[in-house]
This record gives sequence, C-alpha cells and structure tokens, in this order.
Amino acid sequence: MRAAMHLHVIMKPSIRDKLEQLTGRLTELDRLLGEEGATRDMDSYRKLSREHAEIGAVVALYAEYRSAEEALRGAQEMLADAEMKALAEDELPRCREEIERVEEALRMALLPRDPNDERNLFLEIRAGTGGDESALFAGDLFRMYCRYAERQRWQVEVISASQSELGGYREVIARVVGNGAYSKLKFESGGHRVQRVPATETQGRIHTSACTVAVLPEADALAEVEINPAELRIDTFRASGAGGQHINKTDSAVRITHLPTGIVVECQDDRSQHRNKAQALAVLAARIKDQQTRAQQAKIASTRKSLIGSGDRSERIRTYNFPQGRITDHRINLTLYKIDAIMDGDLNELVGALTAEHQAELLAGLSESM
Repeated sequence: MRAAMHLHVIMKPSIRDKLEQLTGRLTELDRLLGEEGATRDMDSYRKLSREHAEIGAVVALYAEYRSAEEALRGAQEMLADAEMKALAEDELPRCREEIERVEEALRMALLPRDPNDERNLFLEIRAGTGGDESALFAGDLFRMYCRYAERQRWQVEVISASQSELGGYREVIARVVGNGAYSKLKFESGGHRVQRVPATETQGRIHTSACTVAVLPEADALAEVEINPAELRIDTFRASGAGGQHINKTDSAVRITHLPTGIVVECQDDRSQHRNKAQALAVLAARIKDQQTRAQQAKIASTRKSLIGSGDRSERIRTYNFPQGRITDHRINLTLYKIDAIMDGDLNELVGALTAEHQAELLAGLSESM
C-alpha cells in the first residue's frame, strides 16, 4: 500500500486533472483535423496542427505513466500470492524506476514554454563607463555575437551604428534572423564588464570598462503592440558617418519618437527613407513590448529569482578578464578559462549552462505545484 500512496505523492490531483484535460483536448483535435473541409481555413488548420504537435508528446507520456501505474498495481497484487511473490518482488523496483523516469520526462514536457523562443531578435549593444575602451569592447562583443550567429547559420543585419573614433561602437543595433535565435541569446541582456590593458595604455595598467547588452524578441507590431500614429513624432535628416558620398545627399535617415513612453529610435543604415522608417518602427515595437514585459518580470522577480531578471539592464551579469584569460558569469557562478574561443563566438558552453539553470528554476517552480 505504501507504494500506491507514493504514486499520489508524486503526482498531485491538480496535475493529473490537467493531463486528463490535455488527453481530452487531443481527442478533440484529432476529430477537428480529420473533418472534411478542415483545410478550407489554412490559418485555423495550421494553428490546430501546431497545438496537436505541442500536446501530443505530453499525452503520450501520460499514457506511459498510467501504463506504469497499472504495472505497479499488478505487481503489488501479486505480492499476496505466495507463488508469485518472488516475481513481484523483482518486478516492483523496475515499476517504480519506470514511474520515476516517465514522471521526470513529464515534468520537462510540462515546463512553461517561452512563446518568444523561436523568434528573431534585436540585439542592442551600448558603450558605458570607460570611454574609448568601452566602445572598443562594444565592438568586440558585437563581433562575438556575429561569429556565434555565423556558427548557427543565422543572419545579422545592422540597423543602426554609431562608431567611435578609435573603432568599436558607442551604440550598435542589429536584427538577428534565425531559428531559435531568441531562445539562445535571451540571457545575454545586462551589464558586461571587461578588465584588460587598453592598446592606448602606456604604463601597462589594467582598466575596467563596461557595456550594456539588450536582447529583444522581434514583435509582431500589428498583432502585439498597438502603436497609435498620432503618438509618434517622425523626423527625417541626412545620414552621417561612414557610408559613402551618396548617403548624405537626401534626408533618408529617420528618427521616431514614441511620445507616451519617450522611446526614441533612429535608423540611417539604408538609402531608402521608406525602409529606414519600417526598420525603426520594428525596433520601436520590440522596445515597447520589451518595456511591457520587463514590468511584468519585475513583479515576478520580487517573488522568484529569474535568469531573465527583473529587467534592470544595469545589473552586471558577466566579467571578461583578459589578463587571466577568464570569463565569469555571475548569475550562475560559472568561470571558463577560454576567453579567446568565447570572443571568437564559441558560446555553446555558456548558452548551455544558462539554459540548464533556467530549466532548473522552472522545474523548481513546477515541483512546488506537483
């Protein structure tokens, strides 16, 4: 009886109810997708198919779980039979192991999914304290992310860049396009600190400077962010900086100010004013959505620690120490002595560790409800 009771400790009735509901929903989806004329409305068909794929795996695991429960009950009943007792005693540990294995798989499958994970993103890097050295480091960070994107076969499109006199960037904004881009880079938002001897330093002293990185999921401006044209101030001006002689002949650069929030976006990378305006609006939509999301995260962060954080971008998340060849991520206390490889875009170990820690956080939250 104790083993049978243990089953109910493993899975709370609320979780079992949820899984029963998902099982019923899958049956309903099978019926809807199998109806004649189901493909007449392709948008609806795709939506239902996506839902079917998402819950199908969970329902299959739940079926395995119930089957394992049934096997355990059968083994327990055999204990009462003198002839079957030895077989039952062999079978019981296997049944319990199977239940634990399937339960763990169910926990992972039930983890809340970030709806933004598959999206493209906007990457914003800004030089902070440290003057020219900070701008050079911003350039190094941008190159690091570009090399990582190359390894992932993603595309990087520069939307806006303000270069510093010695190289690097005071600010650079780029769009990163690729499968799962946001899921891999979403933990990069925050303060990045560098410790090294600048090329301009004659005494060989180590300087500390910093940059801030923001990773924003690309928003579907029409569906997710309501932008009232009456609340926008749009200015056009002549682009400045590198870009050839032709770029300064027309007022192709665009600056958009969102009056309610004070968010300002400039885009001058394209010769076409129309394309610059479209890009600036896309960045504006992402920033407005990000502001809304960070307000929600700040509420969550007051009760639960999260790697995605409270939205405070000034929080220092990582230190790059060049003299010692090490990179430390302060959120998960991870130190790696492979700074050259990481600056060359080998971020897999960092990304993997951050993702694993985030999943552990989510599992801890799920365990409290299971």
